[in-house]
Amino acid sequence: MAKVSKNSRVNRGKSGGGKNYVKVIVAVKSPTTGAYTYKETIVHKDNVKQTISEAN
Repeated sequence: MAKVSKNSRVNRGKSGGGKNYVKVIVAVKSPTTGAYTYKETIVHKDNVKQTISEAN
């Protein structure tokens, strides 16, 4: 019989809240130097298209 870890018995993630968020990384070009910087945001998966359109 296999041994079950104490941590695996805990009902972690039952709400599923973390799986509804995604990290959006957008490249933004600096007008003065021409170098690219990256803006990272964590948004709800329903707001991804809105966030990308606002960044452009």
